[in-house]
Amino acid sequence: MTRAGRRPGDRGSGTSRGVGAKLAWLAAAGVVVIGGLTWWLVASDFSLSRLVPRVLLDRELMQEMLQRSGAWAPIIFIGIQALQVVISPIPGEVTGFLGGYLFGEGLGFVYSTIGLTVGTVCAFAIARWLGTRFVRRVVPAHVWERVGFLARAEGAVACFLVYVFPGFPKDIVSYIFGVSPISTWVFVVLSTIGRMPGTWVLSAQGARTASGHYVEVAVLTAVVVAVAVPLYCFRHRILARLRAAS
Repeated sequence: MTRAGRRPGDRGSGTSRGVGAKLAWLAAAGVVVIGGLTWWLVASDFSLSRLVPRVLLDRELMQEMLQRSGAWAPIIFIGIQALQVVISPIPGEVTGFLGGYLFGEGLGFVYSTIGLTVGTVCAFAIARWLGTRFVRRVVPAHVWERVGFLARAEGAVACFLVYVFPGFPKDIVSYIFGVSPISTWVFVVLSTIGRMPGTWVLSAQGARTASGHYVEVAVLTAVVVAVAVPLYCFRHRILARLRAAS
């Protein structure tokens, strides 16, 4: 027996179980994203030339297709939200606003949160599975230079601040945290909670726009700008503190 009563093979077994659990997360995310979007492609009478990639970038086209999807619309929307995290260049602001516009503030927030969580976990699991070499190819060089130190971060504070503060590339950071020492469950919980304020704002703006309450939209936007701009301006100081602590 080795120290603490472990046999030499114990560690390898634990590692294998850990990898299996992460792959299960990835498989579950893939089922949601690929299954929902595949059904959408098959059921829709739109030509594929319009679907790829315009459907993920054109809000009006996406809205039209979701409205015609009936009861499947929430599942498809969740898949889109997950996909826009994994494929980082897709703007999340468009889908977040659209969720509130189509489903209302409450359901839009719930569906967006589920989709963002699935996508974030998927990106995290892919990075943890494929390793740093893959992540360095996915993350643009200038982004890695700025936030690559998070690959060394294991603290919960760093994870939460990156996801709750505006101005950080949250989708790309999901890949970087995948090769960091942070616990999977800590990452999932804190990234989900950190995204919630911004997700609620987009859902609320979409819902109020749909109902024609434009004054409320303007007031909400003004409040968000008043809060977000100072936080955005402090992002470099936050990064410097986090870099020094890592």
